[in-house]
Amino acid sequence: MNNRAFSLDALRGYAIATMILSATICEGILPGWMYHAQVPPPDHVFDPSRYGITWVDLIFPFFLFAMGAAFPFSIGSKHNKGTGTLNLVIHSLLRGVKLTFFAIFIQQMYVWGSSSPQDALTSLCMLAVFILLNCMFVRFPWEMPRWMHVALEIVAYVVGTIMMITVSSSDGHSFDPMHSDIIILILANMAIFGSLAYLFTLHNRWVRIAILPFIMGILLSSSTEGSWAQAVMGYSPASWMYQFTYLKYLFIVIPGSIAGEYLYDWIKTRTSEDSVCNQDKKLPFILFISIGIIVLNVYALYMRYLVFNLVGTVTLLGLLWYLLKGVGTNISFWRKLFVAGAYLLILGLFFEAFEGGIRKDYSTYSYYFVTSGLAFIAMIALSIMSDIYRWKKLTLPFEMVGQNPMVAYVAANLVVMPTLHLLGIADYLSFFYQNAWLGFLRGVIITMLAMLVAMFFTKIKWFWRT
Repeated sequence: MNNRAFSLDALRGYAIATMILSATICEGILPGWMYHAQVPPPDHVFDPSRYGITWVDLIFPFFLFAMGAAFPFSIGSKHNKGTGTLNLVIHSLLRGVKLTFFAIFIQQMYVWGSSSPQDALTSLCMLAVFILLNCMFVRFPWEMPRWMHVALEIVAYVVGTIMMITVSSSDGHSFDPMHSDIIILILANMAIFGSLAYLFTLHNRWVRIAILPFIMGILLSSSTEGSWAQAVMGYSPASWMYQFTYLKYLFIVIPGSIAGEYLYDWIKTRTSEDSVCNQDKKLPFILFISIGIIVLNVYALYMRYLVFNLVGTVTLLGLLWYLLKGVGTNISFWRKLFVAGAYLLILGLFFEAFEGGIRKDYSTYSYYFVTSGLAFIAMIALSIMSDIYRWKKLTLPFEMVGQNPMVAYVAANLVVMPTLHLLGIADYLSFFYQNAWLGFLRGVIITMLAMLVAMFFTKIKWFWRT
C-alpha cells in the first residue's frame, strides 16, 4: 500500500490553486461572490458590515486546516521514530523563523517589482529572486555534502537580506519588517504555536482542544479596559513577527491536526481490499452529499438564507450519517471525519448571529467553526476522489501542487508574470478586462501556468521546505 496522504495533498493543492485564482481574476467586473465577501466589486473597498462567505473565503482556512492535518505526518512520525522532543521544538521554532523571513522577503520583492517599470531588467530580477528562494528552501534530490547545503542556504539568506535593505531603499521604499505577506506570517505563527500545541498533546487530543477556550477567553476579555487579558493581547516582543491575535487561527489548525491523526491512522491500517472498494453503491451518494453540504453553506450564508441553510444542512448531515453507518476501515475513517465536521459546522451555525454574522474579516467564531467543519467534510470527498476512485486526471494536478505549495504560492508573481513580460505577452492581458467571463479566464490561465511550475518542481523532486 502507498502510505502517501493523497487526499491531504489534494486539499492543500486545491487551497493554493484557488488562492492564486482569486488573486489573478480581473477586479471589479465579476459578480460579488467571486471575491471576498467583505471587499465587493466594483471598488473592492473593505466593508466589515457585510456578512457571509464566498468560495474565496474558504481558501485560507482550508490551507490552515491542511497545515494542521500534516502535523501527524511530520512531527508525529518523527516522534514515533525516536526524535527527541527538544529537537522537534527547535525544528518548529526554526520553521517559524524561516517562514517569517519568507513572508517579509517576498512582500518586499513584490512591492519593488510592481512599483518599478515592468521592463526586462525588472522581470529578470524577479526571476533571480525565485532562483534565490530555491537556494534557501529547496531540498535537492541528489547527494550533496551537508556543509555545502548549509553554506548555500546561509549565503542565500545573506543575499536576500541585503536585497531587502538595499534594493527597496533604492526604489524609494524604505525597508520595514512590518510590511510582510500576512498569509505567510500567520502560517509562521501556526508553524510555531500549532506545532507546539500538537507536540505536547501527542497522546491526548482532548488536552489540545482544551487550549482553545483559554484563547477564546483572552480574545473576548481583551476589550475590557485595564484587564490583564488586554495586556496579554497587546504584548509582543516583536510585533513584526508575533501578535496574540494570530492565535485565533488555532481554532482551525488544531481541528486540522485531529483530522490528520484520523488520516494517519487510516493510512497505517487500511489494506489493499480497502483501496478497491469503489464498487460500494453508497460512495457516489456520500461524495455528492459531502460536496452538496459545502456548496449549500457557501451559497446560503452569502445570500443570508440562514434558516434555509440550517434546515438544509441538518437534513444533508442526517443523510450522510445514515450512509456512513456500517463497518469497514474506510467507513470508520469517514465517520470519524463526519462526526467532528458535523459538530463544528452546526456549532458554527449556532454562533452565526454572534458578532453580527459570519465573516472572514474581521473573522468571527462562526467563521472558524463553520470553515473547520466544512474542511472535515471536504476531506471525506477528497478521500473518495483521490484514494478510492483515483480520479487522477482530476486530482493529480492538485496533489502535485499540494506537495510543493511554497513554489506554487510565488510562481505567479516571480515566474509566470515576469516570463510573460519578457515574451511581450503580458500587455495583452488587458484584453481580459472586457467582461466577467474573460476576467475569470485571465485568472484561470495564470493559475494553470503557476500550477505547471509547481508540478514541474514536484516532478523533478525539487521540494521547497522550511
